[in-house]
Amino acid sequence: MLAKLYSAVLYGVEAHPIDVEIDLSQGLPLLSIVGLPDLAVKESKDRLRSAIKNTGFHFPVKKITVNLAPADLKKEGSAFDLPMALGVLAADGVVKEGRLENYLVVGELSLDGRIKAIKGALPIAILAKKLGMDGIILPAQNGPEAAVVSGIKVLGMETLPQVVEFANGNQEVSPVTVDLDVLFAQSTDYADDYFEVKGQAHAKRALEIAAAGGHNLLMVGPPGSGKTMLAKRFPSILPRIGFEESLEATQVHSVIGILGGKHPLLTIRPFRAPHHTISDAGLIGGGQIPRPGEVSLAHNGVLFLDELPEFKRNVLEVLRQPLEEGKVTISRATASLTYPAQFMLVAAMNP
Repeated sequence: MLAKLYSAVLYGVEAHPIDVEIDLSQGLPLLSIVGLPDLAVKESKDRLRSAIKNTGFHFPVKKITVNLAPADLKKEGSAFDLPMALGVLAADGVVKEGRLENYLVVGELSLDGRIKAIKGALPIAILAKKLGMDGIILPAQNGPEAAVVSGIKVLGMETLPQVVEFANGNQEVSPVTVDLDVLFAQSTDYADDYFEVKGQAHAKRALEIAAAGGHNLLMVGPPGSGKTMLAKRFPSILPRIGFEESLEATQVHSVIGILGGKHPLLTIRPFRAPHHTISDAGLIGGGQIPRPGEVSLAHNGVLFLDELPEFKRNVLEVLRQPLEEGKVTISRATASLTYPAQFMLVAAMNP
């Protein structure tokens, strides 16, 4: 039998739709995954088998072929575990596909059938809305993050049997909801606030002019004169972050996987202060599997470079493009990715 579900893969800060097709046929027992999967996707074979058996279902003793389409797009991460497990059960006649046709399904499975959190829930929820789907099925931990997107049902699931019961119509699941007004009202306080600064009138005037005009800033002064202290409090006098700006910044943090469960949306401007030993890839992004760098994590916020002369010259040189264009383009043999990088640069150095 053949079963088909829909999932998504992350590229840059955007999600792309993936068709998960599962075919069961007679032959030697074998689970084969095709469609340019990476190592994490290939390793899901053992997770699927254990998760299905340990939750009381029967794992088919047949030749199982899993196709992740389009086949020319590299598939990374463990978010395909849940759709593949559901597809195997659907092809075996245990799960009805009807209720799952209009949902994007993502989630990592543990060996006991629990659904673990994934990276990039927010971009995937945005994709589901863009495709006109009813909603998204994902780990319960990622529910509040995805629920920031209005107009779709966000179903947070704890275990594989819970998803099976929902698919077969035996159990209803209440969509996760988030009140944005309450979220912005509760989480708009900065840990370091500008009102705590006493004196420093000339430095405070410079900071206020920079904040009003969106200018970059270089502070020069001897050690202990308050450069770092002022820089940490600089975001608190910037204009409050709007919903669209917050959504853009949160997408980058979601892809990296550093959003806390208590804070599904960035409601204050990000402040990033990398150490001077950082590499150019760490600052603007890159690596074998390209990831956003510090300039993208500071999108719509502040990037603070303390001890500016200590940074390597090549690291400072790569700041040219993001400062001029507000974005970073990373080119690799397989793809070219663009990350947002609209930030205010604040630097400090000794005379």
